[in-house]
Amino acid sequence: MHRQHFKAAAQFLIPYRRQVIYSLMALCFTAAIMLSIGQGVRLLIDQGFATQSKDLLAQYVGFFLLLVIALALGTFVRYYWVTWLGERVIADLRSRVFNHLIHLHPGYFEQNRSLEIQSRLTADLTLLQTVIGSSISFALRNCIMMIGGVAWLFVTNAKLAALVTLSVPLVIAPILIFGRRVRRLSRQSQDKVAAVGAYAGEVLGQIKTVQAYNHQAADQRQFHRQVEQAFDTAIERAFQRALLVAVTIFLVLSAVGSMLWIGGIDVIDGRISPGELAAFVFYSIIVGSAVASISEVAGDLQRAAGATERILELLQAPNLIQSPGKPLPLPRVSGNLMIDQVCFVYPARPEVMAIDQLTLAVHAGETLALVGPSGAGKSTLFDLLLRFFDVQSGAIRLEGVDIRSLDLAALRGNFALVSQNPALFFGTIMENIRYARPGATDAAVRLVAEAAHAHDFIMQLPQGYDTHLGDLGLGLSGGQKQRLAIARALLADAPVLLLDEATSALDAQSEYWVQQALQRLMRDRTTLVIAHRLATVQSADRIAVLDHGRLDALGTHAELLRTSELYAKLAALQFHSISKSDLALPASPPYY
Repeated sequence: MHRQHFKAAAQFLIPYRRQVIYSLMALCFTAAIMLSIGQGVRLLIDQGFATQSKDLLAQYVGFFLLLVIALALGTFVRYYWVTWLGERVIADLRSRVFNHLIHLHPGYFEQNRSLEIQSRLTADLTLLQTVIGSSISFALRNCIMMIGGVAWLFVTNAKLAALVTLSVPLVIAPILIFGRRVRRLSRQSQDKVAAVGAYAGEVLGQIKTVQAYNHQAADQRQFHRQVEQAFDTAIERAFQRALLVAVTIFLVLSAVGSMLWIGGIDVIDGRISPGELAAFVFYSIIVGSAVASISEVAGDLQRAAGATERILELLQAPNLIQSPGKPLPLPRVSGNLMIDQVCFVYPARPEVMAIDQLTLAVHAGETLALVGPSGAGKSTLFDLLLRFFDVQSGAIRLEGVDIRSLDLAALRGNFALVSQNPALFFGTIMENIRYARPGATDAAVRLVAEAAHAHDFIMQLPQGYDTHLGDLGLGLSGGQKQRLAIARALLADAPVLLLDEATSALDAQSEYWVQQALQRLMRDRTTLVIAHRLATVQSADRIAVLDHGRLDALGTHAELLRTSELYAKLAALQFHSISKSDLALPASPPYY
């Protein structure tokens, strides 16, 4: 694990110093007991078996059992606190990453797949949990056992200990050689597994489209290719790790075998006692096992280094949209907006001006419709008003105050958004409406549901307001989802309302009920409406015609038919069967 990654991960252990001390004490205690067992074996053989005294044998067997009991108790304490630390640190890390992600500007999620981010929050953190809650403790314990074992080897027999010590560099060398390869392959493997999960989530999330176009076979082939790529990388990593462990075991046990041969000759010649040789064999096995275990754990640590790197990438992702250090106070908001010479380019598409020198004033209480061809900048303007992105030049002012000078939460608290595809979450209908104001009472939720013409259909559901919705409101019609979104906007009670194609995808009956709800929602509010269907915006106070991010024309429906070539062309396309003189009359009852 790279030093900076280890240092960053260790920061999450600092608040739990006491638990870390408990773990280290228990770890050192169990290691010391384990090393003491070797002396118990020596005494048992030399003082128990060799003397043929039943009393001494019973005494040393009892001593041996006491060591075993102490080892069991120490292991319990060590396992509990190490596991506690792993669970606690990962819980903190999950919260820290989520808290950071939820405040990141939306542009970050346009450039990074959300499903891959989810994989980092689950698979990578699960791997880190294993390492913190097990592997690190295991590695430290084996390091102590190795150092202690080597010390006891020299105490027991220096000549044999020198032979064992010579094998240590031979074991460490492959760890260093293969370690880097394992780490590189671990990172690649985690990336490929994340890509597999992201692809599966994307396909399954759009399953109706997949099946409607009979795309299953193509998706199966693509998924199989990604799975095989992940498999190949994982197998290569497993091969390198297995080779590392095999080489380590061979070298360690070869050294132990050589030691047994030399030590056996010394016992035969009377230079050492059988108990000393048994103790030496015990410590040799401990040292050999420790070195082999460390080499195996090294693979886990290399994988953890890759996981930590990916998690730190999330934590270090810069948030480009933040509240200023000293936000200006916002006066009472009535809905006056000024868009002054605004220019904006999406970072991912720098060659296209999304908004180009746009100047537009919105008066308190008026309804302003935004129309124009696709790509004209209508939705982009909503994103800028909510500060999902910041303008490159110019300014947007709310009640005369530059929105970049305001606290983000205070700014967005003055807007209510109703989009074409309303965002509903897994949970009850009550929770979805209350999303706009978590502290709202049940009575307040029912009141806005009635105002949004949603109460009747809600009460027809099996559990009424406690009915659980599937992901994205699965189980409700488009009109029902839209009315829940309108109820939520009503509950927000914001002075500025943003409507983004709120009825374009609805059938006639659903549109009628949504129109009734919107009439109630728009009352006494400043409203900006994005619409492609001109029939729905004819009664707006003013209509702004946008084209390639510029303001093409501004006026009422009747004025624009006379003065704007683009608006007249859009109207002619939509009302081709009606003469131009008739276009001034509503083709259908507007919902404004």
